[in-house]
Amino acid sequence: MKNEQSVLQSRGGFQGDCLPLLIGSIPLRDHQEATDLILRYTPKIPLWAQLPALENEDMLSQFLPGMPGCVRREGKELIDTRTSDFEAGLLAFYERYMEILENGFSADEERFALGRDRAMGFFQLLDSLAGRDLPLTAVKGQISGPITFGTGVKDQDGRSIFYDDQLRDALLKLLGLKAAWQAEQLARFQVPAIIFFDEPALAGFGSSELISISKQDVITSLNEVMEPVQSRQGLTGIHVCANADWSVILESDTDILSFDAYAYFEKLVMYAAELRAFMDRGGMIAWGIVPTQDPEDIDRADAASLQKKLEEEFKQVEALGIPRQQLLQQSLITPSCGTGSLSIAHAEKVLALTRDVSARVRGEA
Repeated sequence: MKNEQSVLQSRGGFQGDCLPLLIGSIPLRDHQEATDLILRYTPKIPLWAQLPALENEDMLSQFLPGMPGCVRREGKELIDTRTSDFEAGLLAFYERYMEILENGFSADEERFALGRDRAMGFFQLLDSLAGRDLPLTAVKGQISGPITFGTGVKDQDGRSIFYDDQLRDALLKLLGLKAAWQAEQLARFQVPAIIFFDEPALAGFGSSELISISKQDVITSLNEVMEPVQSRQGLTGIHVCANADWSVILESDTDILSFDAYAYFEKLVMYAAELRAFMDRGGMIAWGIVPTQDPEDIDRADAASLQKKLEEEFKQVEALGIPRQQLLQQSLITPSCGTGSLSIAHAEKVLALTRDVSARVRGEA
């Protein structure tokens, strides 16, 4: 592994070591119950729970407040650039942005902070960790990625805001500072903060839907939102739960690639040169080996069979010239995606399998 000491220093000494890690969404309606579930199965790297069963906790709505021009019409939130106060709102947005760059976040930050009305799981995690003595290795937060957010949020004409240069610039600054605010809050626990950018839209990169977005557009956007986290000594991850052009992520500045290793490993390993370069610079892989997409796959799965599947994938990566010790140090074990759309029973099995596969790989089972 190249420059191992400098890499470890840059990420606070954090190594994946095949520890279990979750993606975010849980099919519950109570934040304390969801947080307790997370702490039960992943106490070393817990994360805050997103509960999509609740209004305003989908992956766009949670992070939309603070965006200039945000209005609600007919039950939907959108960005309206034609309102009489849009220009004044945009100016206030950039003024606050510049103030933070100069002076940092205020204790009562509003525009770039998460709100209790949309992300109560974040505050529940802070409260729960403050009241428990846990052997933390890291703490994880998450946010929508810029491609998913920018193509999912629309303007008054139904056009994705990513295609408006002014709004694209604003959304990149919004997401970057909301991610950085999370990292600063989580850093109070004296362990590395990990922030994942969830990017399901990248599965459509290169298709007609995203035909006008170039590879460089994607990489530049990803790097811009990750930089505020990394400049605060946080780690960043990019999560895609379907197939994608993996070179886009591997060539970005992300610290962690999170993918569905249960269904799409053969697609990832096709990018052999990019994968070697990514790991040689210290990049980590979050192996989504526990299925979440099909309840029948979950029913059939057990920790032994998933470990066997993962070991077969490890061998193929080792064959690319990546030593096993390096691979294990730079890996995490995760579900293939969040569990928010599953039954509670299936979701809990996914969490248990994630813990158990990790324990088997680490020789703890």
